[in-house]
Amino acid sequence: MWRTPEVRAEAARLMACFRDAGAIEVEADVLLPADTLLDLYGEDIRARAFTTADPLRGEQMLRPDFTVPVVQMHMAEGAEPARYTYAGKVFRRQEEDPDRETEYLQVGYELFDGADPAGADAEVFARIAGCLQGLPVTATTGDMGLLIAAVDGLSTTARRKAALRRHIWRPARFRALLERYSGRAPVPPTRAALLACEGDPLKGAGKAIGLRTAEEIRDRIAALHEDAAEAPLSGEETRLLSAILSLKGPAEGALKQLRDLAREMASLTPALDRFEARLEALAARGIDAGALEFAGSHGRASMEYYDGFVFAFAADARPELPPVATGGRYDALTGVLGQGNSIPAVGGVIRPGVTLALREGGA
Repeated sequence: MWRTPEVRAEAARLMACFRDAGAIEVEADVLLPADTLLDLYGEDIRARAFTTADPLRGEQMLRPDFTVPVVQMHMAEGAEPARYTYAGKVFRRQEEDPDRETEYLQVGYELFDGADPAGADAEVFARIAGCLQGLPVTATTGDMGLLIAAVDGLSTTARRKAALRRHIWRPARFRALLERYSGRAPVPPTRAALLACEGDPLKGAGKAIGLRTAEEIRDRIAALHEDAAEAPLSGEETRLLSAILSLKGPAEGALKQLRDLAREMASLTPALDRFEARLEALAARGIDAGALEFAGSHGRASMEYYDGFVFAFAADARPELPPVATGGRYDALTGVLGQGNSIPAVGGVIRPGVTLALREGGA
């Protein structure tokens, strides 16, 4: 689909839309160092990216998206505030649906500005909504910052919180951890055997297999013992987490419900203040915040660098199509790639092949 002149013309139209907002057009490398992406996402990124070996540069990945290289470029040489736009192919493996494209065009808009984060969120969302004006699409919003704040507010150990935060983007694993930490899940036989072992658990174990050292294995077993001795999460806290994840409805109503939940979990309050400021900024840009859809679980299937506002536009009557546009805030990513120097940032991408399909009413 990306090869046709019509799709490229649509991409040019969308880029012009972003240039009108003051964005500078930039390009990004197609091949990226795999170690950078692996450090950010772990080995999970391999399930979504194409990799290749380079004897001089090491393992490389075909660009799975533009945000990481654009952030690297900005943190190396950019000034704040800054707006960028770009267009080009991204490459994603499709192990579950062979009919979905493995390479397609994206057009994006990234905004680096720490002066008014709520206003920046609203600007990116409104600009993308404006580019999609007239198309039969509906937006859904979320806030990964709320989920992170809820996990940080749990009455449990730092190790457990870190594990839950790491798996927020993996719903099944997150739920399994929550069940385990709440004491509702049975202890797996292998873990039970390790916990029941007295003395040195590696004594007589035979030849080691794998990359972990004996000391790393002993440390891991000690951590399992420490975790087993911890008190389980309370039913009230797990109920609050479930309530946040299952929340769905108009954003203003969701804010009110979340304020009620914050009476029992004070860690939510700063994230809710940002949520409220964002709704006010969206309203100032003409977005009907009262009708804007919010889902507490939205963003858990997105790229893992989003740590605040997230959004997606989907075709109303074409559920078989991928999202028309997606985006969100990724403040922490700029700190990681900026080697400690961070700049609040938010961005989003549009798929011109999908917008063209909707405009033409075809596939």
